[in-house]
Amino acid sequence: MPDICFCFEVHQPYRLNSNFNKALTKSKKFEELFDIYFNNEWNKTILKRVAEKCYIPATELILESIDKFKQEKKKFKVSFSLSGVLIEQLERWMPKVLDLFKQLIKTDCVELLNQTYYHSLSSLFQTKQEFIEQIILHKSLIKDLFNYESKIFENTEFIYNNSIAKTLEKLGFKGVFTEGAERILLWRSPNYIYKAKEANLLLLLRNSRLSDDIAFRFSARNWIEWPLTADKYAAWLSATPGQCINIFIDYETFGEHQWKETGIFEFLKWLPIEVLKYENLEFKTPSELISFHKPVDEIDVHDFNTVSWADTERSTNAWLGNEMQKTSFNALVKLEPYVKKTMKKDIIKLWRLLQISDHLYYMYAKPDASGIVHGYFSQQPPVKVFWTFITILSDFYEKVAENLNEPEKTFLKLLRVVPPEEAFHFHENGKYINLSAHSLEEFKNMLLFASNYSILFHTACKHFEKWIKNVIGDQELADKLSKIEGNTVEELRQNLYKCVNERLTQISTIKNI
Repeated sequence: MPDICFCFEVHQPYRLNSNFNKALTKSKKFEELFDIYFNNEWNKTILKRVAEKCYIPATELILESIDKFKQEKKKFKVSFSLSGVLIEQLERWMPKVLDLFKQLIKTDCVELLNQTYYHSLSSLFQTKQEFIEQIILHKSLIKDLFNYESKIFENTEFIYNNSIAKTLEKLGFKGVFTEGAERILLWRSPNYIYKAKEANLLLLLRNSRLSDDIAFRFSARNWIEWPLTADKYAAWLSATPGQCINIFIDYETFGEHQWKETGIFEFLKWLPIEVLKYENLEFKTPSELISFHKPVDEIDVHDFNTVSWADTERSTNAWLGNEMQKTSFNALVKLEPYVKKTMKKDIIKLWRLLQISDHLYYMYAKPDASGIVHGYFSQQPPVKVFWTFITILSDFYEKVAENLNEPEKTFLKLLRVVPPEEAFHFHENGKYINLSAHSLEEFKNMLLFASNYSILFHTACKHFEKWIKNVIGDQELADKLSKIEGNTVEELRQNLYKCVNERLTQISTIKNI
């Protein structure tokens, strides 16, 4: 008798201002940068559209279905995971939607899950302090707004590994959702409760096939099972073995990704009716699942094998799969100690808004099936997204530095990322060799990958020291680089690398950071 756990991810990011101009931020206070870094007219328009097409009609329909079964022994139950930045936008532009969610909570048939406030990748930071702080922020928001506390967690896009599980256990969570990916399950089924490796935390695994049947294949006329009706889907659920079937999809599936004309709302209307016709099916919330079912096995997910629900790879490549994404992520991570040292709420909040995972998701550049999905959400070329993000982040670095005392102010300026037009682009025979450095750290790493000819060419033309001096602003390092020699190209490369690495080590070992 599998229990049905029906869950929805509800999230909208703050989208960046693609027309950002650094001149606009001159002499601006940090509280004024929000409307310069982000295109909030666009964000408002998108939120209102999604609310009218999805949030309002879908939530009203769920309320009707819950009310239909309120006197019955078997009830219709669902769960939601709302990001903090989505709630902020609803409070500002569509408070009616929040009122509907408050009505849902009062039915006692709806469970709210916790996640990171900023729907970020903070769980992948080397230290987990930022991850913990964002979880606490989200817990406080849900408590204040809905008077609700949850013991179930859903990390950004289901990102999960053993170290994340240990952190969640320490925070008092009892269960966490993640993807039922084959590479972590091996021969096992996602339709059971599992235990985390070396942590007292239970795993709820998404049934990706049955979830994606609704989220992605519902309106695909070339799909052999089209059209998908509620009675057909309920029959599939009834015939599926296991303890529980976790159906977890984006809430925007209803009316936004799958338009009203596809029949998606009729599907949602009739699904609880068709499911509850079966004696062996019942809706349960995540908390009810983990209290009712015992774990059947243990799941071991090492950090190098981190799982998510994104794309066909079910990994972190959706956000960290190319150099643009890695450059952006690393630049965000390196800002943490400096941002927090300012102890200014506006600065910390802006940094966290730049952490929203969608920014990196939009930089996915592979021309494959996953790329089509990324492009659908982004509506912009990935390179343009990267240029916008790094240009804004470079400006933010400078603004943060101005709020620090010496020597941190000087060193942060040296560590900053620079916009693409100021990056160091490695060449060979007059042609760009697809290697660029947007920071001193990246420059050090690129020295190891540049061709021998490129190293010789740039050294002979004194390009390295000129860039360090004129763009990065490190006269001391530029002078040292100008004196670097080597009996072979490889020796020259290693000496250059050593010189830059020593300078970075000097900066990173400042006692006050």
